[in-house]
Order: sequence, then C-alpha cells, then structure tokens
Amino acid sequence: MLPWSAELAGRLEHHVIVSDLLRGNPLGDPHERPVMVYVPPGYDDEPDRRYPSVYVLLGYTGHVAMWLNRAPFRQPYPELADAVFAGGDVPPVIVVYVDAWTSLGGSQFLDSPGTGRYHSYLRDEVVPWVDEHYRTIAGRDHRAVTGKSSGGYGAMVTAMLAPDVFGALATHAGDALFEVSARVSFPGLARRLRDMYDGSYDAFFTDFRARLAGTKEGDLELLEVYAYAAAYSADDDGTVHLPFDDTGAVVPEVWRRWLARDPVVMAGEPRYAEALRSMRAIWVDAGSRDEYFLDAGAVAFRRALQAAGVPDERLYFELFDAGHGGIEYRYPLALAWLAHRLTG
Repeated sequence: MLPWSAELAGRLEHHVIVSDLLRGNPLGDPHERPVMVYVPPGYDDEPDRRYPSVYVLLGYTGHVAMWLNRAPFRQPYPELADAVFAGGDVPPVIVVYVDAWTSLGGSQFLDSPGTGRYHSYLRDEVVPWVDEHYRTIAGRDHRAVTGKSSGGYGAMVTAMLAPDVFGALATHAGDALFEVSARVSFPGLARRLRDMYDGSYDAFFTDFRARLAGTKEGDLELLEVYAYAAAYSADDDGTVHLPFDDTGAVVPEVWRRWLARDPVVMAGEPRYAEALRSMRAIWVDAGSRDEYFLDAGAVAFRRALQAAGVPDERLYFELFDAGHGGIEYRYPLALAWLAHRLTG
C-alpha cells in the first residue's frame, strides 16, 4: 500500500552469486554478491516463452539493496519498472539489478588491478548465471545494459567492451567528456587534500576509516576521485595514481590513462566505433542543469556516436530540464524504449 509499498504485477527475486573473478580482489571486498532479478507479469503462465533482458547498473556509491529505498513522494525504480509492463502495452523483459560496489564506493564496471575484475564479473559470470536460471533469449541482440551517472558510464563502456554480449544500451547522465566533467574539480580537491590532510591520501583514509563516513566536508568528493583513479589509473601492482598534482594541475601521463577510458574518446577508436555501430538501440539523456556538466558529456557522446556512424534511427537523445539527482523517472522511459527494440 502506498506510500509504504506497492504490490508488483511481476515478481522481484533475490539471489547471491558466488564470484570466482571477484575472489581475492585487491580491496578485499566480498566475492559473494547480491543480484535482484525481476520477471514480468505472465512469466509463470507461459513456461515455454523466452524474454529479452535488461541489466541495470548503479551509480557511484550504489549497492543493489539501495534500489529498494523509498524517497518521499516517489516510488523506487523496481516499482516504476514493474509499472512499465503491468499494462501490457510494452513487450515484457527480464530486468537484472547488478551489484558492483567496492569499499571505495564503486568500480566503474571495469577490470582494474586497483579494484577488481568487475567488467569480467558482469560479462562472464552474471550474464551466464541469469541465462542459466531464467528463460532469457540468450543473444546479444536481445540483451541491453543501462544505468545512471557511473552506471551510465558502465552502460557505455560495457557495450563497447562487450558488443558480443550486449546489443543495446541506455545512459542517463553517464560519466563522459572528462576534460569538462572531471577536470574542473581537480584544483578544489587538491586544496582540500592539502589543507585537511597535508596532501596525503593515506592521512585521509586513516581519518575517514576511524569515524562515521560523511561527517567531514569533502569526504565523498575525495573518496570518489580516488575510486575513479583506482579504476582508470592503477598499475599492475595495484598502485593508484591521481590525475592531478598538489596544485590541481593534471599529471599528463596519468591524465592520458583517464582519457583512454572516457566514453567520448573511446567512441572515436575504430574497434569501439564498430561496436557502437552494431548496437540495435542507444538511448542518451541528461539533465540540462547537471551539476557535473554531464549534459555536455551527453552531447559529446551523441556527436561521437554520429561520427562513428550510428544511424539516427537507432539513437535516442534528449536534454531535459533537471540537475543530476532525482531523475529516476527517466529510467522507465528508456526501459520501455529498449523493450520494444529488443523484442522487434
């Protein structure tokens, strides 16, 4: 009963995947991971029917249980997703909620010696597990990946890195165009690190882990940029390199490693451009007032898609009036759009 809960037309099932790929990861994070799988209305009534699947990725600091959080006057996404299929106007799909949390707040859904093999976990363990346990149409043309913010980043790069597994994507305010969205924060972060921790991340982590998280200004911002560095610019031995020095100026050799993971830059490389051209559908949107300038990232990614040769009829793009937060109402729009294209 609203506002406390809503009865689903479909069903949301909770599981745990034991991951060999995440076992012994550099951060010592759990290798047993929760996964939630939504089956649409009618799933049990037609035992021979198979369904497309959509994999949903969380933003930075997100873990899968947070999908069930209820904000005032709003429903959580699993209920919004269920409503997409409850009326019968949208082709039903299986929706998979993936967990790639780390003790740094996130993995960017990449394989990295600084965090672990989270791209491989999704591609080689989660997808086969779902295909084995549910009646999916087990082919890339009937499988999509979607997410917001860092989850939107994950959707973009996962589709480029694994076009044999995913044939469509949707990104909502996904991390992109690092020269604009990331670089602008470096001077302020360098100053905060200098003034509060004498320029030392070791001092920051010692302090951060000894108290309640978020009780000092800049906690999340300092942790976030370190998490990104762990994903983008860690050496084989796990050493993490920051992309800026003590003045906030970029360190060129490290910044090049970050740019190599920027979806806008990646889309210009022949192998990734080919992967994007192969997508059946690509949804790109962002709030026009995004505080991290990810609206600019969305525009730049769209242009990169067009330059790569993605046909306009396969591409949906929109800037809408909003900031970065509170845009979960956009997710069902993309889900319905993907469902039609994965089924067609």
